[in-house]
Amino acid sequence: LITTAAQAAADRLAHDIIAYDVSDVLSITDAFLLASAPNDRQVKSIVDEIEERLQKELGAKPVRREGDRDARWILLDYVDIVVHVQHSEERVFYALERLWKDCPEIELPEDAKLTIGKAEEHAKLREAAGDDDLDGDLF
Repeated sequence: LITTAAQAAADRLAHDIIAYDVSDVLSITDAFLLASAPNDRQVKSIVDEIEERLQKELGAKPVRREGDRDARWILLDYVDIVVHVQHSEERVFYALERLWKDCPEIELPEDAKLTIGKAEEHAKLREAAGDDDLDGDLF
């Protein structure tokens, strides 16, 4: 589930995809997948792709989907894994990585690994352009 979800997120140009094995510290799930995007539209697109790919390839449906209304932080709960796709601003503010940094990282596909640092890259590009509305289509 994690590998397929991470690849789907990477295919939709998510930023900073990372996964943690939280099975030793949480009883409600085994793993968290975190990803982000610079705008609400892309957050929704990433979530839709993950959901579609997990359904099509693995027959998995989320038992819960939260956060659709604002598309700033959408959560997909598959019981064994929980996927968090956040707007870049929410990702920085809530800093889920800080909470789970002591948990082991899960090995992800190469495409997902290549997304690390993309949010920072995008922010620098946006700052240099002086454009607060740059929507991330470059990445």
